[in-house]
Amino acid sequence: MAGGAFDGLRAHAARLSGTPLRKLIETDPARACDFALRVGPLYANFARQRYDRAALDELFALAEAADLPGAMRKLLDGAPVNATEGRAALHTALRSDLSRQAAARDAYVEASEVRVRMRRMIEALEASEITDIVSVGIGGSDLGPRLVVDALSGAARRRFRVHFLSNVDGSAAQRALAGLDPKRTAAILISKTFGTQETLLNGRIVRDWLGDDARVYAVSANVQRAGDFGIAPERILPMWDWVGGRYSLWSAVGFPIALAIGMDAFENLLAGAAEMDGHAQAAPLQQNLPARHALTAVWNRNALGAATQAVLPYDERLKLLPNYLQQLVMESLGKSARLDGAALREQTVPVWWGGAGTDTQHSFFQALHQGTQVVPADFIGVVHGDDPYAENRKALLANLLAQTEALANGSTSDDPHRAYAGNRPSTLILLDALTPQSLGMLIAMYEHSVYLQAVLWGINAFDQFGVELGKQVASRLLPALNGDSEADDPVTRELLARLR
Repeated sequence: MAGGAFDGLRAHAARLSGTPLRKLIETDPARACDFALRVGPLYANFARQRYDRAALDELFALAEAADLPGAMRKLLDGAPVNATEGRAALHTALRSDLSRQAAARDAYVEASEVRVRMRRMIEALEASEITDIVSVGIGGSDLGPRLVVDALSGAARRRFRVHFLSNVDGSAAQRALAGLDPKRTAAILISKTFGTQETLLNGRIVRDWLGDDARVYAVSANVQRAGDFGIAPERILPMWDWVGGRYSLWSAVGFPIALAIGMDAFENLLAGAAEMDGHAQAAPLQQNLPARHALTAVWNRNALGAATQAVLPYDERLKLLPNYLQQLVMESLGKSARLDGAALREQTVPVWWGGAGTDTQHSFFQALHQGTQVVPADFIGVVHGDDPYAENRKALLANLLAQTEALANGSTSDDPHRAYAGNRPSTLILLDALTPQSLGMLIAMYEHSVYLQAVLWGINAFDQFGVELGKQVASRLLPALNGDSEADDPVTRELLARLR
């Protein structure tokens, strides 16, 4: 957006700077209900964010000026929203047919056909003696499937045990394969380009360990390279350049998910995401959950100046959500140049981090309550668990509610060491239950929030050139580690000498 577009937000933040959250809530009794939204099994309450109705109106005016509804339409229709690479970002076409344009509808049909192939491959594996699957990938080829499998496979009937291998560290491969029987194991290599160093190195380890290429599968946009690796065409599932890695779990990248929880449950995951797609496109801005989440993020970053954002799932099954969101949010929004190449005047993405409650209450919550830096937080809870321990669920939810209340309201004391300033903002998101549908909706909500934040900042959410430089330097340094060349950088030369 044009320079100065956020000045109105900062003016409201200055107006509210002397009004604590407790006061905002006390003077607006309807706030607790009016600042909440429900979409199917998802409920989100923004009442403990540090804005009032007038500031919200300013945020909605900002959204109108940026034409967020039009931006959503462009995303769904397959417009080249990935401007720096000149292509669409059609991850929504992997799960929903909401486009008005032929190219996006064709993408939906193609993705549906690949799922038919995937189902047949799973049925063939189910008829075999395979018991374990090793999924080899990194970044978007690992974090999404790993999150969903960990979240949903606990209570499900599991035909296969799925293990993940991402880190190029050889000890990761050693641990992933420990205790497995190579004769009862299959492997999936997931790489969009099929040129990712970590995946190929680990893939060779796993292939050699299996001793049989017939149990190696691939998911890639580069079918030729996967074939050159020795994987037969009938065991290669495609993905496409219009799907970014961190948006790809809905594609054949979700093959390990379908193996872990079943193809029907995987389809339900997609259906939940599709439901959120429809809501994000059709709901008015004031009732639009991804838009409200995005506007709140921009408020906290640009009006309040928050440099970090915590995500705190109060459900052990969602413990990997912070890891997943780190890539989704920070790789998408970690930009300092506008779409037109001009330098940004505004700050973009804060540092996302977090962990699962109640464990984290006993690690970093001290800083959240009494540290000098205010950290906005997304708290995520699940109302109904799938375990038989009702008292534990009640204790978990009591802690969830207590932390959000304590962070907002604080507590006074004559002893400064026992005083809590409060006024720490948070959003509370509740899932009725953790199901494929609700998890699909939650992940899609974050995807759309990220995209809409990018629109508000005028940046591209779909490229990730920042990850390339380190890879290029590492490729140059491999020969130097072998003593076949020398580094140009004087500090690196010294460190290489130490390593040798």
